[in-house]
Amino acid sequence: MSKRDRAKKERPYQRKWLYGCFGISKQAFYKRLKKQQVDHQKLIVMVKDYRKKVGSKTGGIKLHNELKTEFIKAGIKIGRDKFYRFLRLNNLLIPKYKNYITTTNSNHMYRKYKNLVKDQVPNRPEQLWVSDITYIKTENGHNYLALVTDAYSKQIMGYKLDNHMRTSLCSEALAMAIKNRKYPNQKLIHHSDRGFQYCNPKYTESAESNNMTMSMTEQYDPYENAIAERINRTLKYEYGLKKTIKNTKTAQQLTQQAVYIYNNLRTHFSLGLRKPAEVHLNPNIKYKSYRKNKLNLPELTI
Repeated sequence: MSKRDRAKKERPYQRKWLYGCFGISKQAFYKRLKKQQVDHQKLIVMVKDYRKKVGSKTGGIKLHNELKTEFIKAGIKIGRDKFYRFLRLNNLLIPKYKNYITTTNSNHMYRKYKNLVKDQVPNRPEQLWVSDITYIKTENGHNYLALVTDAYSKQIMGYKLDNHMRTSLCSEALAMAIKNRKYPNQKLIHHSDRGFQYCNPKYTESAESNNMTMSMTEQYDPYENAIAERINRTLKYEYGLKKTIKNTKTAQQLTQQAVYIYNNLRTHFSLGLRKPAEVHLNPNIKYKSYRKNKLNLPELTI
């Protein structure tokens, strides 16, 4: 008798053994198996729909936290660890990406400011803003995205995307951020790298006239501008800005959509799985540093 025939003959006994292990009848066993298959299909749809709406690179822990209410409504009982295994078995885990380094042109004669925030952390919104520029690829060449982000809430306060890197790119992003302020009477530090755009008197005078104190990185340290670089990476890898986009107009539309989702729909581990816009208006969390070592960094006093 061949192995195939022997396996076929033994299959009914194996199934009977399974029913006995579960302590249920054959009909109940297959009913449970069918429900599990249906539940898995529902889970796959939920995961894909959420990632399509909020971000294609949303990880397992955030997914479980945001979708657990939907699981209950659908009659699906699944814990975080089991859900994580489900994602792995269905090839739904997010691959890790290598960090990238952006370069800055600091070879200029403009005044460079001291670093006022080194080894300190904010304790409220609009105490510390971080500004940076990243590039976006288009079929017509590179475009550039200037961002102004609140370090405490992680909310993107202002942005501007265009096909140049002139100072006006950063100035327009800053103007939007100033317009979006919720606490205009609070003292505010503006932190950036030493690029010529941020050192240009046209830019610094605009910031200082709006009651901001200038601060800049003094040397390369992966944590000095970690917030800006992390947001750049998130916008690129989660919202399609890493791909080569057709043109500047399309890139501007995608950026507007990405910023809205980032601020209003995407949860952050550093915010206790809350959204930036929510935390910006309800500042009741302790700031979490991106540093891997557990340092108790002092808070800014400004």
